Amino acid sequence: MKTHLIKICCCSLLLASFTMNVDAQRSGKKRNGATQPTNNQQQQTNNTQVPSGYNPYGNIPIEKDTMAGSYNSVRHPSLRNDNAFIKNGVMERTPLAYEDLRWDDALYAEKVWRELDLREKLNQTFRYDAEDDNGSQMFVDMLIKAIKQDSITAFADDRFSQPMTADEIGGLTTGGAPDTTAVYDPNDINKVVKYVVTQKSFDPKSIVKIRLKEEWVFDREASRMFVRILGIAPLKMEYLPNGQERGVSVMFWVYYPDLRPLLAKYEVYNPKNMGMGRMTWEELFESRMFSSYIVKSTLDNPGNKTVKQYMRDPILSLLEGDNIKDRIFNYEQDLWSY
Repeated sequence: MKTHLIKICCCSLLLASFTMNVDAQRSGKKRNGATQPTNNQQQQTNNTQVPSGYNPYGNIPIEKDTMAGSYNSVRHPSLRNDNAFIKNGVMERTPLAYEDLRWDDALYAEKVWRELDLREKLNQTFRYDAEDDNGSQMFVDMLIKAIKQDSITAFADDRFSQPMTADEIGGLTTGGAPDTTAVYDPNDINKVVKYVVTQKSFDPKSIVKIRLKEEWVFDREASRMFVRILGIAPLKMEYLPNGQERGVSVMFWVYYPDLRPLLAKYEVYNPKNMGMGRMTWEELFESRMFSSYIVKSTLDNPGNKTVKQYMRDPILSLLEGDNIKDRIFNYEQDLWSY
């Protein structure tokens, strides 16, 4: 009997000691797991919580090039008369008011979208690269300056229904993502002294096309055809990674009647006569002194498609644009008997 009691006591002591060891190991793992995270947890914490002033290049300093990336920011007017004569009233010029067109007298009305290729010889005046007292004389620079400084509203569509903010316009006039350039030690070409971050600047010469939206109206009271420009949009050329032209994209639209008073204060470059022979940009558009081709119209176009959407061949697209122009011209001529 005593032998059985001794065996039972020994078994109880062994079982109790084993249970205490298991509980101690479990509590130790919990304490270690709560205070010491795993390597994956440490890596995730490092990726999500980046301290301020973090430098991915280690101890190598990073500088920002403050001289680059500025676009048309400084304008230096002439401190002396830059002409042999005094140009009176240049900035006081105002365009003539349009003749009133009544809706009841509009016997015929068609909207037309046309593009001006600034690389053509007749359109070279749009790319006149010079500075004057009122700023750059390039036409694209005038548009952007009018939006930024003269409170002209830019729109994202050709119906002028979606105004664009100043931040959106600023994003369009930047040259893209900044470049990081390494500066090496002149005594050791393998040692990097610092990194310079340069913001690309917007190049207005990258704008090679301009799109116009206009409406042709035959007024039966005046018995003549009128054309009114409604909007102007600069087109930015897009390129494929191999450098091939992919197409153009619209930067913004500007309502032309809002822009007319400003265009009357800028003179068009005239290579033959820089004196009294110079006209204003408003006079150039009203006189139709530019070369263009039609890319879309509302004439026989129930699908509201561009010419390129139903004429894939570029030559046929140009011929279709000329056909639209001839049909508008012939409509007016067919109203008369000779």
